[in-house]
Amino acid sequence: MGNNSYRDKVISLEEAVQMVKSNQTIGLAIAGSEPVGLLNTLASQKERLENVTLWSCLPMRAYDIFTESEMGGHFFNQNWFYSESDRKVHPEGRVSYIPNNLHSAASEKLIATNGQLDIFWGTATPPNEDGYISFSLGMIVQRDLFEAADLKIIEINENLPFTYGDTLLHVSEVDYFVENHVPLVELPSVSPTEVEQQIGGFIADLIHDGSTLQLGIGGIPNAITTFLSNRHDLGVHTEMIVDGMVDLYEAGIITNSQKTLHPGKMVGAFALGTQKLYKFLDHNQAVEIYRGRYTNDPYVIAKNKRMISVNTAIQVDIMGQVCSQSIGTRHFSGTGGQLDTHRGAQMSEDGRGIIALRSTAKKGTVSTIVPTLAPGSGVSIPSQDVDTIITEYGVAELRGRSVKERMEALIRIAHPNFRDWIRDEAHRLGIVPKVNF
Repeated sequence: MGNNSYRDKVISLEEAVQMVKSNQTIGLAIAGSEPVGLLNTLASQKERLENVTLWSCLPMRAYDIFTESEMGGHFFNQNWFYSESDRKVHPEGRVSYIPNNLHSAASEKLIATNGQLDIFWGTATPPNEDGYISFSLGMIVQRDLFEAADLKIIEINENLPFTYGDTLLHVSEVDYFVENHVPLVELPSVSPTEVEQQIGGFIADLIHDGSTLQLGIGGIPNAITTFLSNRHDLGVHTEMIVDGMVDLYEAGIITNSQKTLHPGKMVGAFALGTQKLYKFLDHNQAVEIYRGRYTNDPYVIAKNKRMISVNTAIQVDIMGQVCSQSIGTRHFSGTGGQLDTHRGAQMSEDGRGIIALRSTAKKGTVSTIVPTLAPGSGVSIPSQDVDTIITEYGVAELRGRSVKERMEALIRIAHPNFRDWIRDEAHRLGIVPKVNF
């Protein structure tokens, strides 16, 4: 079946959202793969719909069905990873976080619903001459939800790059298509601050020739790339493909030639960045995008020799517990793939799981290295899994260390203004009792 079968299945956005019924659940493609037209148009159905649940992850736009208070009772958002709009709406009770490790996010959600999913909405490229579309920018949960859904509707956007891996789907497998050729969401590259440059330098010292990288996004990962100009044959096996990886690839630093898994290929679960990244991905057979349950499986990640995973955090306590998802009881983001990639890197031969963070927050008034996590904080990486912590003041090696040793190592990389406070509080609370001779 070729393009003729595709054209027969094209309907309008209005027709598509009219298929939604009260009490149904819709699984959504995530981040740069969001079905923008379907989500925007769904708001027009508010008056006839009650108790429609949507499964989302890292929404990149502020959709009325999620943000407007009059949508309460009509639409409810269950979310794997909060973005700014979710944080704003959370106090109103119309969004709730789904605790997860990314590699099992889709499967665990489907277990919780006995495999039931009414509708899947995703995005893809127009079909090629053989009738195949590409899921393009992401496979975190997309394919698993697509396969589970009773009704499968794909929003076609000609601006999406055609990517390979686990992304290809024949038009015969889809129930309906809508067309909505909107500009892609872009996440501008952030210039690293002086502090982030210092952190990036410490991280880069731990990245050797032939290493395979997992990097997050933001100033710290961007800072790392500036220190890698003299490295050779780096590889990528990552959750998120970002602009900085394009720069290293084009400079000949990332070659993927030494990877022990998928040699010669840059592997990821989703991509988010600028047009530079999207142009790089289009019909690039050196890049492969796979389901999150594959790319983020720690045992898969561990097959890469010299695997280096770099993630960031909000707080680290002297036990070594890492919080990256909340500020006390205030939910901020999510676990995402942090624990997946951290564990996978630790299990890799000569691998390392790195957590990098600034030593202070709120303009230097709050320490991010703390005696105990703020009450109600979610633990993203347990103390027994922690490896290497880095701030602008240096590197703390925590793996296999006692709590007392961890405290001293973390104090050395804490901001000088807070070092005495951390030790005094640890003594006062009895976490590390003061020795009196």
